[in-house]
Amino acid sequence: MKPKILVTRQVFPEIVEALRGRFDVEHNDDDRPWAPDELARRLADKQGVLATVMDRIDEAVLAAAPALKVVSNIAVGTNNVDIPACTKRGIRVTNTPGVLDDTTADLTFALLMAAARRIAEGDAQVRRGDWKLAFAMQSPLGTDVHHATLGIIGMGRIGQAIAKRATGFDMRVLYNNRGRIPEADERRLNATWVERDRLLAESDFVVVMVPYSPAVHHLIGAAEIAKMKPTAILVNTARGGVVDDAALVEALQARRIAGAGLDVFEGEPKLHAGYLALPNAVLTPHIGSATRATRMRMCETAVANLTAALEGRAPPHLVNRELA
Repeated sequence: MKPKILVTRQVFPEIVEALRGRFDVEHNDDDRPWAPDELARRLADKQGVLATVMDRIDEAVLAAAPALKVVSNIAVGTNNVDIPACTKRGIRVTNTPGVLDDTTADLTFALLMAAARRIAEGDAQVRRGDWKLAFAMQSPLGTDVHHATLGIIGMGRIGQAIAKRATGFDMRVLYNNRGRIPEADERRLNATWVERDRLLAESDFVVVMVPYSPAVHHLIGAAEIAKMKPTAILVNTARGGVVDDAALVEALQARRIAGAGLDVFEGEPKLHAGYLALPNAVLTPHIGSATRATRMRMCETAVANLTAALEGRAPPHLVNRELA
């Protein structure tokens, strides 16, 4: 008999077809997110699961899935999975690193530029029919990206890809990370490690790119925003919860900073209602990796991880490496 697997969200048809060649597949084809109790019920007889960052695989869910051998996350981050609980049960957890770095960096820079040049405001003005003067000298005035200072909090693969893009705009790059990257990479990216307070104080643009964990919950809150320039722009394409949304909404309302570009939010798909009335916030629906090519590679990588684990081989991208 084929091993039984669960695909928790709608994925590409060719991915499902390939899976069905090896496994007995239950696929969430209508793409309706499952509540925890329904997820647990559907996992009860499954050996593997292809999950997304919106699927909470916690102690309660694991207790209901005694046959489970692998949680294959279609994402780099794994904050939706209780990894110690999985490890205790001998359940391998995998992710999809590397395949989405450039795509997410592209979206990060797109948000940065959209907020800097007030693209969303301009688009709305044109669509409303409020564009009355062909060349208004002082409206709408944005912020230069070229030769500005970019501060990156979190200098992993995606952070470095963002810094690489900044070199094309002759930006000064500051970064803060748990540890310094190799000196050769600092030179290549023209990046300087600084303390976080200095980064916040000197940067024209602050990009948050740290993986979520309880330790970085509200890493950027009211106190940190207060240290930023009033002309600064904050960009978050990491995870909701790293930025205190309520504090950011208040700061944007009061114009304590100039703007924000946001792809992730606390409690998404719900978000702080205050964002919706803010013209100085550019908002996108968690689309950092959302190109067909990249999402397909993420799915293919997740399938390779799941297949290896269920065939008794070491998955290419094993998170709980003690189970290798």
